[in-house]
Amino acid sequence: MSMPNIPDIRPDIELTREQVVHLLLASIAMEELGLAHILNAEGEKLQKAVADPQLSMEELLCVNEAVERTLRTLIRKELLLQMKLDAVMRMLPCEGAPECCGE
Repeated sequence: MSMPNIPDIRPDIELTREQVVHLLLASIAMEELGLAHILNAEGEKLQKAVADPQLSMEELLCVNEAVERTLRTLIRKELLLQMKLDAVMRMLPCEGAPECCGE
């Protein structure tokens, strides 16, 4: 996985509104990518557990509970990212009727 290309950030940084929006959208995208990787790993964990004939029902339930806890955490993170995206979208210039932009 490659790292995002973030401009040289110094205390005297000057960014345009458009650059800020792009950086925020890139940060959301990178977080979403990370969540996708975690979600994929949890799916693989569950598939491996189900395919293992040596695991007891109790062990399968433990794996299932662990995956469920992780999914709940991912859902919370996803909700936060949605709120962040909504806030970023409100930073964009309004191109529709004034009521669409809360004006």
